[in-house]
Amino acid sequence: MIDFLIYDAKVAVLIVVFYMFYRLLLSKETFHRVNRMVLLSTALLSFVLPLCVITTHQTVVLDAVPVVSVGDLRSEVLEEESSTPWWQLVIPILYIIGVLATLSHTLLSVWKVMMLVRRSERYPQADGTTLCVVKDDVPPFSFCSYIVMNHSDYEANDAAVLAHERGHIRQHHSCDVLLVDLLTALQWFNPAMWMLRADLRAIHEYEADGAVLSQGINARQYQYLLITKAASIGGYSIANGISHSTLKNRITMMLHKKSPRSSFMKLLALIPIVGVALALNAETVNDYVYQQPPKKIVKKGKQKATVKMGPINEIVVVEQAPATQGKVEPVEMPNAMKVEKAEKEAFDVVEQMPQFPGGPAALMQFLSSNVKYPKEAFEQGIQGRVIANFVVEKDGSISEARIVKSVDPSLDTEALRVVNAMPNWTPGMQSGEAVRVKYTVPITFRLQGGSTEKVAEKYILEIDGKVADDSEIGNIPSGDIKSMHIEKGVNGQPKKIIITTKKKE
Repeated sequence: MIDFLIYDAKVAVLIVVFYMFYRLLLSKETFHRVNRMVLLSTALLSFVLPLCVITTHQTVVLDAVPVVSVGDLRSEVLEEESSTPWWQLVIPILYIIGVLATLSHTLLSVWKVMMLVRRSERYPQADGTTLCVVKDDVPPFSFCSYIVMNHSDYEANDAAVLAHERGHIRQHHSCDVLLVDLLTALQWFNPAMWMLRADLRAIHEYEADGAVLSQGINARQYQYLLITKAASIGGYSIANGISHSTLKNRITMMLHKKSPRSSFMKLLALIPIVGVALALNAETVNDYVYQQPPKKIVKKGKQKATVKMGPINEIVVVEQAPATQGKVEPVEMPNAMKVEKAEKEAFDVVEQMPQFPGGPAALMQFLSSNVKYPKEAFEQGIQGRVIANFVVEKDGSISEARIVKSVDPSLDTEALRVVNAMPNWTPGMQSGEAVRVKYTVPITFRLQGGSTEKVAEKYILEIDGKVADDSEIGNIPSGDIKSMHIEKGVNGQPKKIIITTKKKE
């Protein structure tokens, strides 16, 4: 709710700016239709512009190597949640009360008019309008396609009155009134919105007056009619009628000289206003690029290979003498056997990997939103990368969550808590059937103020089936590397660099 109120406050500022533009540059001009379009379009634009966010990207070159993490995890201490400030409760309640009160007033007015029409004597006209004659002593007014008048006005059959109300109907002024009343309900606290609403109704009267005078009716006689008929409409706020509130301005506008066409150039002032509004709402996203001289590690293996590991490490495997003869090459199992094996154990890779609801981006968002920094680890300054492994079952549920690389018991516990709290996934598929699939998620806990930035996990290093750090590569004795290959990441998982050594034999 607070986010919506912030948005509504931005709308209020834009309405004030656009209304000041209208009052200063256009309110005295006689091109009423243009003024009407300006008021309606700027009112709607005020609600749309805060939703338009222009994103620009800026490349930032850093020398340090990033810490591997998932999502944008922020360090937070697990403490008892403080109570919500009173103003965050009171302000939304007051706002909702104001919206409901304003909408109720509009709905009550519509209900009154429709009840008046319902109990009237109705006379359909050739132009599609309907004359509604009522016993109540009300001045003539129109709403949608209805023209409401009392018996004396109906018997007088004054052409000017009928032309005035038909002008309102022909130009769909009731639609404007309903739309602006709805927007006013959302901006009931904004004086500029109420003034815009009043000015729009005045423009409606100017247009209806113009429709009367265009039929050749004497201007002086029509002005005298306005003076004699001017009265409040008695609570029908959504109706268009002859009202005394704008009478002086209407008579002045009839006598006003037509504005020159050059006055349309004032509309160009809207361009910088819209531009500034978009600029103030723009966001800049930093794209980090890390630079550091590469390091090369040379090891012996069965065949030559070069593997890039992040921005700084490169492993070069030098071919050594072939192993003893008689080694049996692995035989690919038939699909039927694969399916039978999948019933008993979980797959590492399948034809269609399991997926978090909404995809990898939603997974990162879930982790970022739910991971909390344990208080104990925060106080002791403990930080590091925890790697969790779990199985996505055939029904998408999470099971067998465990820590494959530990940092601290408190951080491990928090990582397992978040993993077990995940909603059901879309299960993995093999040969058209759902199967159990293993999944690995690395999470970095980094205290605020650290010297490194956190970015998405690029790869996971496995040595003899265990997750390891890059530094452990240097501890492998020369010539002990039997094989090394890279598994491509699927569904947002980082790629795996798998190294097998002679120790596993």
